[in-house]
Amino acid sequence: MPKRHFDHIRTWVFDLDNTLYPPSQKLFPQIEVKMTDFVMRALGVNKARADQLRQDYWRDHGTTLAGLMREHDIEPDAYLHEVHDISFDVLEPDPYLARLIAQLPGRRIVYTNGSAPYAARVLEARGLSAAFDEIYGVEHADYAPKPDTQAFETVFALDGLDPDSAAMFEDDPRNLAAPHAMGLRTVHVAPIPEPAPHIHHHTDDLNGFLEKLT
Repeated sequence: MPKRHFDHIRTWVFDLDNTLYPPSQKLFPQIEVKMTDFVMRALGVNKARADQLRQDYWRDHGTTLAGLMREHDIEPDAYLHEVHDISFDVLEPDPYLARLIAQLPGRRIVYTNGSAPYAARVLEARGLSAAFDEIYGVEHADYAPKPDTQAFETVFALDGLDPDSAAMFEDDPRNLAAPHAMGLRTVHVAPIPEPAPHIHHHTDDLNGFLEKLT
């Protein structure tokens, strides 16, 4: 992984869940339980149906929330508050990752399909808060989710970043297609690579990858 591919980068965009903490720390499964419970209650369906809808909406709309909003006119803020009311005790601080991110030249931002207050709590639990300049949640994209191009355009315009001098780190490969088309350098952070034309780099070790850049 040539460092020269990142020499021009001045804005570093990081997804949150399963990117800035490893999936092994099992935070997101708590959210999935909360999402299923919400769908059961809001739509009056059983658990099996709610689980299926949760997955179908994620696949077809980008997030479960987007599906609920588009298909059932669900109000987003109550949903986001409820599904993020979880325990953060499973997260472990990573001071080394904090140092690596802080050493990256330029601005460092988080952009998540979760809410910004939730993201702030994750960063706090991981000891990463001071490493970032800004946090953007789905509310900053008017609740349009990644992978929608409009969501990226809204958040990136709000931040004022130059796509040609930015890089994005993300665990969901489909969420890298729009950034790639916009001109960002793309890094897929996941245990298993999924080769695609819109993915420049893959790593299963974010710390190790950033070490090579700093």
